[in-house]
Amino acid sequence: MYRQHIGSAPERFRVDVTTVGASEVLTPVGELDHHTAELLRAPLDRALDEGRTRLVLDCSRLDFCDSTGLNVLLAARLRAEAGGGGVHLVAMRPVVARVFEITGAEAVFTLHDSLDSALPPPD
Repeated sequence: MYRQHIGSAPERFRVDVTTVGASEVLTPVGELDHHTAELLRAPLDRALDEGRTRLVLDCSRLDFCDSTGLNVLLAARLRAEAGGGGVHLVAMRPVVARVFEITGAEAVFTLHDSLDSALPPPD
């Protein structure tokens, strides 16, 4: 498992990353905003650079997402789709889901209620 923290406040935001089959599962924990967005962008870019284009974000522990965080996800979506994959968002909390609803971004992501439903069945 890979973890990355922001500056001197590791309790504010981190991203846990695991590979499950052909999917990269990222679990952002805390507040995703202009101060922390790079901490999500880096593992997303790394996964895409390594050829994993099915990105699954378990948002069940994401407390907040601003427009900068949304832009990071939109950029990852474009790269993933260009490689034949996509970005799947799982278990968004109401406060985070509201940002996606207001901006219309929910229409361009694949949304799931659970991590199990976001992962393809094993071969």
